[in-house]
Amino acid sequence: MSDTIEKVKCLIIGSGPAGYTAAIYASRANMFPVLYQGTQPGGQLTTTNDVENFPGYPDGITGPEMMIELQKQAERFGTDVRDGWITKVDFSGDIHKVWVNDTKEIHCETVIISTGASAKYLGLESEQKYLKLGGGVSACAVCDGFFYRNQEVVIVGAGDSACEEAHYLSKLCKKVTMLVRRDEFRASKIMAARVKNTENIEILFNTETDEVLGDGQVVTGVRVFNNKTNKKHEIPATGFFVAIGHKPNTDIFKGFLDLDETGYIINVPGTSKTNIDGVFVSGDAADHVYRQAVTAAGTGCMAALDAERYLAAKDSVFEVSTSTYN
Repeated sequence: MSDTIEKVKCLIIGSGPAGYTAAIYASRANMFPVLYQGTQPGGQLTTTNDVENFPGYPDGITGPEMMIELQKQAERFGTDVRDGWITKVDFSGDIHKVWVNDTKEIHCETVIISTGASAKYLGLESEQKYLKLGGGVSACAVCDGFFYRNQEVVIVGAGDSACEEAHYLSKLCKKVTMLVRRDEFRASKIMAARVKNTENIEILFNTETDEVLGDGQVVTGVRVFNNKTNKKHEIPATGFFVAIGHKPNTDIFKGFLDLDETGYIINVPGTSKTNIDGVFVSGDAADHVYRQAVTAAGTGCMAALDAERYLAAKDSVFEVSTSTYN
């Protein structure tokens, strides 16, 4: 074995609420965790201006500030937080091997995956502009819908999640305009019927987004076009919600971990365990249902506890086996 290979008791891949919570618990359990922040330190919450639904912040907090506080808390207990990202893994043997930035090799007793999932966006320049400004573009109605109470918003999407988010927004907003690219929903009939029967939801079929309009700081409307007639018109709106799906950041685990058809890691129900002993998953890399900061943090706690118990069981077996020969 090369002297350049680092041995780690607990490696956490990815930051965000899941990764940092796992780190806090692992540190306090003397597992000496090493956490690599990944390509987006702090995760998706760093693109969120205001977080008002996470317990313990009565006045709310910005996403970046919250991630800084979580990182400081993890470091306070001894977590080694590092820049860089895991580019390759090998879970085929007894030793869990990972590579950082395609160069540094690490051998891990346990691995906690907290790589999250990335929301899919349309890719329009104007959409990305107001997303980065925190000025009215969002991929989470449950997270941000509250800020648009009694206002008019637009949502893009045609699946069950889009219908669910549109219905959620309809309870808060004066009007919800739903843009559906085809002439029918992809959603189940019951979900489609729910939005069709909601009075303040207007559905525009065969309609796509041409540009997100704004005043340079916040969204003021959306220009759309009918993909059958190419006719354009503008819709006044203060919020633009994108509900066209998420992509879990799990590509490097293909071939080792069991993934579902969309790439989410399959965990043993009620635990954070994967199909590989000693490898655990937390947060949005496995959760395609809730996708909330508080649920991600909860699964980060679960992953650290599961990893701690795994290590304790290994030590117990080792002590029994060695004592037999002494």
